[in-house]
Amino acid sequence: MAKIPKTIELRGNEVILVDQTLLPLKLAMIKCKSAEDVAEAIERLAVRGAPALAAASAMALAVTALRSKARTKDQIMAELNRAGERVRRTRPTAVNLFVGLERALKAASSAEGAAGVREAVAREARAIADEDVTVNKKIGENGAALLKDGDVVLTHCNAGALATVGYGTALGVIRAACSSGKKIKVIADETRPLLQGARLTAWELQREKIPVTVITDNMTGHVMSRIGVNAVVVGADRIAANGDTANKIGTYSVAVLAKEHGVPFYVAAPTSTIDMTLKSGKEIPIEERRPEEVTFIRGVRTVPKGVNVFNPAFDVTPARYIRAIITERGVVRPNELSKLFKR
Repeated sequence: MAKIPKTIELRGNEVILVDQTLLPLKLAMIKCKSAEDVAEAIERLAVRGAPALAAASAMALAVTALRSKARTKDQIMAELNRAGERVRRTRPTAVNLFVGLERALKAASSAEGAAGVREAVAREARAIADEDVTVNKKIGENGAALLKDGDVVLTHCNAGALATVGYGTALGVIRAACSSGKKIKVIADETRPLLQGARLTAWELQREKIPVTVITDNMTGHVMSRIGVNAVVVGADRIAANGDTANKIGTYSVAVLAKEHGVPFYVAAPTSTIDMTLKSGKEIPIEERRPEEVTFIRGVRTVPKGVNVFNPAFDVTPARYIRAIITERGVVRPNELSKLFKR
């Protein structure tokens, strides 16, 4: 079984990450030496996925601190705040990015002196990365119980090791089920316009020898009605207090089709993805990306010049379409999220 490298890692005073824009054709790593380097990697989707962005944002501050020449705490904190503002502007939907920043800044503010800040931010960034893998494995363990031997599971976009520091959320559920001896087959939506399902999910599952079939996004209804799907498991970029969930564009359509065909629809995500400050999905900011992501595929134009393009990166699935939300603290109904925080 081919090992999937860590998506992102702090090594010395550099951030090393997988360049996901090159997959599946090439597995290559990028070295980021500044917050600007990390921010650019986030913007062009070299690193992506809500949990991975928590680590990326904290590591952006870590490299800033570790490379800073500041001699006082005030000086280094000013640098960190500027770096944080740059990273905040990258992608608005995934709440984990902001959680990572806040954790790193809090650790910095609690430290003494410039040297203490450097140590504290680096330690916090590494802690976020380590916690991610542990949390994902617990999500997988909790979710695996929902899948039966022989199930066909459909997933949308990529919520695997590549969307996290390691292991994955939605794919973590599938990995855990397979590790327990269950034979699971996966159907991966290609996920237009950037093909994260076809490029990334299929690549991960193939390397782990988990059976996977790629379909285009507009085949999902046909597959559910004619071939059969036992469950849908997806990740999330932000979950509102009422259970409404933002995930990659096209997820809402899959959820509607799943309900029509009586297929349970599950969301797998860490509790850090749940934003209890937002009452509903209507308050979740939806990122809109460049039209070129739609008009070109691998550098080849597929849409006539001058045609208007609308390119939202995410949509919101109303809670009524979600059977359960799988977290590291347990599996709950969408209207039971508050239970996860009463500990």
